[in-house]
Amino acid sequence: MALSRKSWNYIIIGASVFMIAVLSFINDKTADVPDDTVPLFDPQLPLKQLQLDGIWLSQQDGQWQCHSQVLNCQQWALSWQNISVSPLKNQPEHSLKEQTLSIAIDNMQTTQLWRYFPNEGLLQSSSQNWYLVPPSLRAGLQPILAIPPQSK
Repeated sequence: MALSRKSWNYIIIGASVFMIAVLSFINDKTADVPDDTVPLFDPQLPLKQLQLDGIWLSQQDGQWQCHSQVLNCQQWALSWQNISVSPLKNQPEHSLKEQTLSIAIDNMQTTQLWRYFPNEGLLQSSSQNWYLVPPSLRAGLQPILAIPPQSK
């Protein structure tokens, strides 16, 4: 028995409502920052410089300056400046894809070397402590880079 046009319309409407409900549920679960997160940088000791695998950002005279290839300098800087993390008690499972992160804090003379695992959103401090970046904050931690012109 073939379905009438009216039946197909009800099926399409039902499937659309179902998809909207599923997408709303997923958004609610991933868009919020968990309650156990803490800011990575203290307001009295803010981020001053950062280098992620050779791509840098630096604050000079209250303005963020970035590597010449970075297209989203201000957004990238604000994402790192306002990052919140959840401390982890045990070493989590992670991939081998890691990025070296060099961080300089205002009023401190030394830089800290961290490891960042972008696939899992994991940060490992120089003192071997582990932190988890919430999924909703991970996208802004990677710079958008201009593609350099290729030589012929």
